[in-house]
Amino acid sequence: MQDDGLCPAVSDVALWRRLVAELLGSAFLAAVVIGSGIAAQTLSPGNVGLELLENAAATAAGLYTIILMFGPVSGGHFNPVVSFADASFGGLSWWDAAAYLPAQVAGCIGGAVVANLMFSGAAVSISTKHRASPAHFLSEIVATLGLILVIFALARSDRSRTTPAAVGAYIGAANFFTSSASFANPAITIGRMFSDTFAGIAPSSVPSFIAAQIIGGALAVVVIRTLYPGVTPAEAADIMVPHHSSQAGPLPDRAAGDGVSPPPGRSPGHSQPH
Repeated sequence: MQDDGLCPAVSDVALWRRLVAELLGSAFLAAVVIGSGIAAQTLSPGNVGLELLENAAATAAGLYTIILMFGPVSGGHFNPVVSFADASFGGLSWWDAAAYLPAQVAGCIGGAVVANLMFSGAAVSISTKHRASPAHFLSEIVATLGLILVIFALARSDRSRTTPAAVGAYIGAANFFTSSASFANPAITIGRMFSDTFAGIAPSSVPSFIAAQIIGGALAVVVIRTLYPGVTPAEAADIMVPHHSSQAGPLPDRAAGDGVSPPPGRSPGHSQPH
């Protein structure tokens, strides 16, 4: 740990350790999403609204804690779209983002298998739940766009300590305001193929979901560069868990770098307590 109490920079952590963290974090995420879906079906059979509420609440809380567990090691992405968006801003190398991808996918598949086994199901049961439709496609674009915006907006405004909670809250809400139930993650989309349960998705629906997620991520990068043109690599490296202290200067200077005047009564270079 550094003297300021923050974690070492992600790039300072050995790649193999980061890959293990992404693998385990992705596995826990899939286990939470799929396991809570199975539990919801068991506890509230036939009540789809209540099943979704139970699944969304468990997913939101689980995602929050999983980011806290593994974020200090790998950055807590568990999502290829997050990793490649981070690479586009210099927070992660393109090579590392590419290395994260198979770890995230393998972790989500493993988590699906564990979830099935925890509820006495077959280790692998290919889902038959078809989800591909124009509405679902649009929903996944919106869900992924919003997720990336939440993450980078908080990093740019020096509030990345709140990101784990904000990400969990956003995904929990998006489970309800999108018709697709907000997958917003190619790795978890692939993992959920391996469980023919409440949270599953049929293999035939996966390509359209992943395509929509990639489009949503690309749109988010464009929007972030428009709203926050001053995003630095150091800020991008801190998108999920803070690893640097005041890495890009006080907030007013950051706002000025985005073309926004400092608030009245606050001189550039002087930050108020928050």
